[in-house]
Amino acid sequence: MGKTLKRSAAFTALARALAAGARGGPSLGTRLAALPRMIRATTRGEYDGGLRLALMTAATAYIVSPIDLLPEIPLAIFGLADDAVMITWLAGSVLAETDRFLEWEARRSSVIPGGLVP
Repeated sequence: MGKTLKRSAAFTALARALAAGARGGPSLGTRLAALPRMIRATTRGEYDGGLRLALMTAATAYIVSPIDLLPEIPLAIFGLADDAVMITWLAGSVLAETDRFLEWEARRSSVIPGGLVP
């Protein structure tokens, strides 16, 4: 019973940390909600995240694909290592890129659209 309480306390702490955001940054929900806007702004050419989005898409496809660089069955734990590395890289990339995008959105909303008057 003691281990169950420790696990539930750990999951509660994790949920609070994810909701509040790391280092005072945006929460996980805010970051996930920013993903469709980031994709839309990139496809419109307003945001410069094209290469990073392409790499994140390729990493997602690799993770969900049944074809693997290091297959799990014959290589056991080593076969899972490449997936773990990709998941870690993808999570870090999504966090970093959404943070960058949210900062870009905040700066963009403070700029007044118009032209330069000579």
